[in-house]
Formats: sequence, structure tokens, C-alpha cells
Amino acid sequence: MSFKIAIIGAGSVGFTKKLFTDILCVPEFRDIEFALTDMNEHNLQMIKAILDKVVESNRLPTRVTATTNRREALTGARYIISCVRVGGLEAYADDIRIPLKYGIDQCVGDTICAGGILYGQRNIPVILDFCKDIREVAEPGAKFLNYANPMAMNTWAAIEYGKVDTVGLCHGVQHGAEQIADVLGAKSRSELDYICSGINHQTWFIDLRLNGRKIGKDELVAAFEAHPVFSQQEKLRIDVLKRFGVYSTESNGHLSEYLPWYRKRPEEITRWIDMSDWIHGETGGYLRHSTETRNWFETEFPQFLASAEKPIDPSKRSNEHASHILEALETNRVYRGHFNVKNNGVITNLPADAIVESPGFVDRFGINMVSGITIPEACAATCIASINVQRMSVHAAISGDIDLLKLAVLHDPLVGAISTPEEVWQMVDEMVVAQASWLPQYADAIPAAKERLAKSTVKTRDWAGAARRNVRSIDELRAEKAALKQAI
Repeated sequence: MSFKIAIIGAGSVGFTKKLFTDILCVPEFRDIEFALTDMNEHNLQMIKAILDKVVESNRLPTRVTATTNRREALTGARYIISCVRVGGLEAYADDIRIPLKYGIDQCVGDTICAGGILYGQRNIPVILDFCKDIREVAEPGAKFLNYANPMAMNTWAAIEYGKVDTVGLCHGVQHGAEQIADVLGAKSRSELDYICSGINHQTWFIDLRLNGRKIGKDELVAAFEAHPVFSQQEKLRIDVLKRFGVYSTESNGHLSEYLPWYRKRPEEITRWIDMSDWIHGETGGYLRHSTETRNWFETEFPQFLASAEKPIDPSKRSNEHASHILEALETNRVYRGHFNVKNNGVITNLPADAIVESPGFVDRFGINMVSGITIPEACAATCIASINVQRMSVHAAISGDIDLLKLAVLHDPLVGAISTPEEVWQMVDEMVVAQASWLPQYADAIPAAKERLAKSTVKTRDWAGAARRNVRSIDELRAEKAALKQAI
């Protein structure tokens, strides 16, 4: 087979390499072309050097090109994969820093909450530019695979306004299933079967089978509470399991952002999180992790390049959806996964226009979703609260309506549990002004926002959050890795 895959935001070096090697695990795909594109020429050349080394070491006919010209990369592409982070770590730092001044403590801040909503405002205009290029220069009927957050908002905009065949992809379901298989003592992941349904980062294991035997709430609670690691790292998720009756796919820290009961007061945050790793609830944890990862890669690039010489091992193919979807579409080997698509009856008790994450099967005829699923009422209630915020956020990003943006932030569950309307209005003005260079749709609103900020009487505070850690230096990271290696 010979076709072209374009990867936008290919400078996400580690993730791009994973997708690349996964796809090349499919024997029929050895003769395809990868077109890498990114705004950062430096990162782009680093990832191209790594992928070229993979191709050379494995003696493959695969072609790899790299360009900062997006339309050039998209021309003739059958599949387009997006891994973009618009604004990079600079804008992301504002997504965490500014809300903290108003008492809003986020662990990740890339889905909803104040940070996730502003992230969507930066991404959506760019997503629509991608879609325009796809319609104009990609292969007719090209499929857009979106990995970028905020997943639901980006996918919503691409489908409703970009008019491109789009599916949103995330690995939260797979990671949650790995935990469940572990606590239930499964000898392999294949022993566990499950149905997850909901919305991205709020998907729920509504049916669990271990070797065909149905697993109930009480058995699952007992298994998690007996686990020596997860009983400490996933305290919030276990509490939600007890109350809702089903386990969430999302990490302890991320889930705490959508269910405001656990993160609206500093003493509650420290009660429910675990500081053994960023993902369990640390303030700004993903920002710190992303910063350290970038710094580590920049410093240790020769090591990453050397590791690219290893042979591709199909037995180590990851469970990221992209390669499996492409394999099913091109070879008709059926793949079952959980995908982000427009609802339209997939989940009966969520709005039709929402982007839902639910089971589907892929073959040569496309992605075929299982329809008619009903999720538990408590799960639907929390999902609908987020969907309403997502809908307003998408419409604000399209229209450049700053008042609608403020209403979206006001209706966010965590923000609404902490901040007054006056605080929200000022916080959004401050975030829009700080990120103006990435928000072209709000250009006309920026001068008035600056004037309001100059006259504001709303008090803020200098607060690092309930559980903040400093970014570690390269020397500290090296020492930690060495100690871990020695312990093993």
C-alpha cells in the first residue's frame, strides 16, 4: 500500500515517534509517506532526524518529509493526525497561573475549567484553518484524527464548522482498563472486556467482564481498596466509584477538575490527591511534567536519537488508536475501540449535538458506532454540565463573543464553585489580554478588556496552589532516574 499521512504538530516528539512506529508495525504500511509539519523548525528537524534513523535502521522504504508549510504537508494526504498545542507551554503557563490568582486550582486544565476553555479558544481557529486546508488540498474524503486537547471542543468545531470527516482519539479508556485488569488480578489485558461510554475525560466503565464474568460495584471497590498503590493514588476515583457505582476512565487529578466537590477548597484538595506523581492531583502537575519533559528532551537528544536505532517490534505496538484505525480502514481487519464522535443517538441520555466517547468498530466501511447506550443518571448529569460549557465555549471561539466566553467560564463546575461573577469577568479579561497573540477572534475585544482591568477593584492573590511543586532541573531528573534504576 502507498498513501500519505500528515502529522500536524509533529514537534510533539515522543508522541509522534510512538504513532510512527505503531503505524509501521502494520506490514502493509511499510511503503507509505509521512509528512511532518510544525511551526517550530527546531523541533521539526529533531523529530525528522529520529524518524529517519528509525527508517534507516529498519531498512524500510518509508518516506519522511518535514516542512513548516502546512498546506504542502497536507497536499494529497489520506489521513491527517493533529497533536498541536497552540500557544505552547507559554500560553499553558497562563492557563494555570492566572486562575490561581482567583482561587482556582487545576491539575491539568486542558479540557474544561478556566484553562481548558481558554485552550479551546486558542485551538479552534487553528483547527478550522486545518480543516480548510484539508478540504482544499488533501485527498478527497481524507480523515482527520484529532489527538489534541481540549478533545471534545476541537472535535466539535472540526465536525460542525470545519466540515471534515473527524474522529477524536484519547487513551484514557485503555489506561483505566489497565488499572482494572491489575486490581482484579487478570493475567493479561485480554481477559478483561468492557464497555465505556460518556464524554472525553468523563467516560465510565458501565459494563465489566473478567473472563466473561460480570464484575459488580462491590467487587471492584474491594479490589481497588486492597491494592497497595491505587488505594492511595486514586482515592477520589474510588470515592466516585462508591457513590456513582461505576469507575471513571480519567485520572485522579483530572477527574477532580470536573467534579467540584473535591477541589473547591485547599484542604479538600490535599485530602483527595496523591503527590507520588503529577497525574494524581498536583497543582499545575501536567504543566510541570510537560516542562521537564521538554527540557529533558532538549538536553538528552543524542540519547533519543541513539534509541531510534532499535528494530521496530510489533509485539510492543502501543494501544493508541491511530495505527489500529488505519489498519482496519485499509486492510479490513476489524478493530474495536472507543472513539470521540458527534452523538446523534449513540448515547440516549446525552444531547444529540455533543461529542461523546463510546464504543465503535472500524472496518473498510469506516467507523461504526454502537448506538442506543444509556449511561447511569449521575454520570449523565456530570457529563451534561461539561457539555453545556463545551457548547458555549465552541460558539464563543467561533464568534469571538467575549461575553459568551465569560458565561462559558462562569458555568464551568469548578469555577462556579469557587469564584463570583465579578471575579470570573475579570479573570477572563486578564486571560484574554495575556493570550491576545493566540486569540485573533478577540482582537476587537482586547482594548476594552485592558480598560476594564485598569479600573478593576476585584482583589486577587499571589497563590501557588494547594499542592505545587517546582520544575526539577536536568541534574535533579538525572539523579532521580539513576536512583530508580539502581533500586530496580
